[in-house]
Amino acid sequence: MPSRTTRLDWVRECSVLGTPDPRWGEALVAVLVGDPPSDPTAAARVAEQHCREHLADYKVPRRFVFRAALPKSPTGKILRRALREELTRTNI
Repeated sequence: MPSRTTRLDWVRECSVLGTPDPRWGEALVAVLVGDPPSDPTAAARVAEQHCREHLADYKVPRRFVFRAALPKSPTGKILRRALREELTRTNI
């Protein structure tokens, strides 16, 4: 899924992870880094539509979050656990 999302012109990096969801138990959230169009809501709709065109329904994230950067280890790997904890703590 991240490779599909980064095909949008304005997405430089992406991480997709599951976060707690009261209805589904866990829901996918796509965290996007880049220069999205000025309206984040419209950008999220574009990203969702792009995913729906290229992915099975169960692989399409329920939410899209925009960030300036992803947390990374000294070796450059995305710290998914830290990102998941932050998203859960801030309830984004």
